[in-house]
Amino acid sequence: MRKTAFTLASITALTGGFAVLPAPAVAQQNSVAEIIVFGSDPCPRSTDDRIVICRRVPETYRYRLPESYRPTTPESDSWANRAKTLETVGDTGTFSCSPVGPGGYTGCLTQVIKQARSQRRQQAEDSTPPED
Repeated sequence: MRKTAFTLASITALTGGFAVLPAPAVAQQNSVAEIIVFGSDPCPRSTDDRIVICRRVPETYRYRLPESYRPTTPESDSWANRAKTLETVGDTGTFSCSPVGPGGYTGCLTQVIKQARSQRRQQAEDSTPPED
């Protein structure tokens, strides 16, 4: 009985403590606008009730189809990428990185190294600023 009374008292104290928490300040209720700015166009200034965040992209992107509307179907993949995947369809045996055949595991390190190099190359291309 004593344990039950203690538990009820602690629950009451905990739930009552939530009512004392302060409400969020009015200044935190600003609206945030994320705007894409092309080339050297000016970024709109923030006002008291609206925060403006600008993302600057090159001028060449102005008339480009937005990424959300670009097709991502297998048919839109380039022939070079499709041919690269077709080269390794039936690989088995030594240097194939497959569980089939003797020595299939030997190609796994080579595959990881090639993948790391292509990722590094892609990161270098992405980090290079476009020329105007």
